[in-house]
Amino acid sequence: MKEKGNISINTENIFPIIKKFLYSDHDIFLRELVSNAVDATQKIKSLSQMGELKEELGDLTIEISVNKKKKTISILDKGIGMSADEIKKYINQIAFSGATEFVEKYKEKGDAQQIIGHFGLGFYSAFMVSSYVEIKSKSYINKNKSAYWRCDGNTEFEIKESNKKERGTEIILHINNDSKEFLEDTKINEILTKYCKFLPVEIKFGKKDESKEDGKDKDGNPKYKTVKVDNIINNPTPIWNKSPKDLKDEDYKKFYKELYPFSEEPLFWIHLNVDYPFNLTGILYFPKIKNDFEVQKNKIQLYSRQVFITDEVKDVVPEFLMLLHGIIDSPDIPLNVSRSYLQADGNVKKINTYITKKVADKLNELFKENREEFENKWKDINLFVKYGMISEEKFYDKVQSLALLESVDGKMRTFDEYKKFIDKTQKDKDKNHVILYTSDINKQDSFIQDAKNRNYDVVVFNNVIDSHYINHLEQKLEKTKIKRVDADILDKLIDKDEKKETVITEENQKELKEVFEKIIDNKSTVLTVDALSPNDNPVTITLPEFFRRMQDMAKTSGGNPMMMGGPGEMISVSINGNHKAIDKILKAKTTKTKNKIASQLYDLALLSQNMLSGSELTSFVKRSLDILSK
Repeated sequence: MKEKGNISINTENIFPIIKKFLYSDHDIFLRELVSNAVDATQKIKSLSQMGELKEELGDLTIEISVNKKKKTISILDKGIGMSADEIKKYINQIAFSGATEFVEKYKEKGDAQQIIGHFGLGFYSAFMVSSYVEIKSKSYINKNKSAYWRCDGNTEFEIKESNKKERGTEIILHINNDSKEFLEDTKINEILTKYCKFLPVEIKFGKKDESKEDGKDKDGNPKYKTVKVDNIINNPTPIWNKSPKDLKDEDYKKFYKELYPFSEEPLFWIHLNVDYPFNLTGILYFPKIKNDFEVQKNKIQLYSRQVFITDEVKDVVPEFLMLLHGIIDSPDIPLNVSRSYLQADGNVKKINTYITKKVADKLNELFKENREEFENKWKDINLFVKYGMISEEKFYDKVQSLALLESVDGKMRTFDEYKKFIDKTQKDKDKNHVILYTSDINKQDSFIQDAKNRNYDVVVFNNVIDSHYINHLEQKLEKTKIKRVDADILDKLIDKDEKKETVITEENQKELKEVFEKIIDNKSTVLTVDALSPNDNPVTITLPEFFRRMQDMAKTSGGNPMMMGGPGEMISVSINGNHKAIDKILKAKTTKTKNKIASQLYDLALLSQNMLSGSELTSFVKRSLDILSK
């Protein structure tokens, strides 16, 4: 008997289910329909396990097919099926969730959370791409007759008996003219790969070529032929749902390749598995992070019961851990009605905190179990560790004891170890430990060598985030100063209040200043004559630590810092009053000779800071050749 009627839409939820506005992305329709097919299949499995199903389960593969000629997409499952009454109840009365009644009926016989389906709302995403939709369904209850339903996307529907013989449901979408792209196999394959890659029931779409042995050749070697086989597009048993004790390192590496085929092997990983106070599984991989964290993000995928939701996980995962790769799967993360967006919720904050703790615990475990291996990995992980220490107070507290400082000689020490190491050599007059660092070993080599000659140690801070990290450390570490090795002369970087006598008079100092002021011709320059060791450079050019940090932070923030030594920039020029070359300036008989020597020494200082270029470099080379020839 054929019946017609109107779909029941309750006033309080009319807006979420208007077909044109329910979903942000039209691709979602296939995810929703396949997810519903999976739900129906999971239910029949549950009923079979409970002894409620009298027949054999049979092949439960979900089949998806495209007919370009008829302009249709079909999703066929062998799940629980529906009678005409159930279609009217679950499909027509949109506000009602079929899963609620199902769970209520069987909650005593199993884990209700594992068999909740999504009949109803998800189904209506079909009308975003369809001119009309048909349902053919046969319930697992044999006395119920097969049913046929049709609707063109408004509130009117048609329902009658169908001739479907096998248990399950087939949904047929008649694709509208605006959505013809979805009739292309490549498009469907792309959507299935994105959203359905790990659904817990096998999903078949089309055929693929495969080699099959076909007898032997005359030499007894096997012959092969190409045959068409079903193309199963998903992995129904991903390793994040397995117990870590049943997995080997190779399993984790293989799964990583499945997720990121063109990436290097991960450094290590964390297997997440918690069921209280929320449900969460997943695997987070630590990749080899380059010195540029912007390109690394959005590599963590969020799933809900193996259905892909999004790779925008900034609310679930702390900002600094967005540099990691992997999968998080949780049914407890609240989504909006279309399962497309996260909603703010207490569970999200708990999960965020849990993940932060698990990462910190893993780092501590690696550090304690194998210090050498941890040090080898430090260059690849220090970016995100530092990022976390800056942005998350609790993470800082958990990992501060394992964060490493690397000296220019390659030796690595924790902060506590390093303070002990420099305790006798690098303390200033106020008892502060002074950590000297380089941001570029090659460019700052002369300053590093000068520091080494004083038995000072220099650490390396050459990371894109290090300018911010250094500022943060100085606020956290007691009685500690951190200064770049070329930010000033060493006696001022580590001021021990040791007075050195200069061999030149005040009148000589005044004369030297006048000579160099004419050469430099920059009103922002701070010029001093200092009593330094005769072994120190005759002229040293530095940019004070404050200005250097401002520059570095401007770079990481996308700003446009001034070039060092440019117009208006404050640089410091220190003249070593105890150096023989400076004495030559004072003893020179002509102003021309004084200027020539001073210019040569000043240019050498510029050269050591990589600040000499263009016509100034040309003049320096000519002057050098002139001096050598005489």
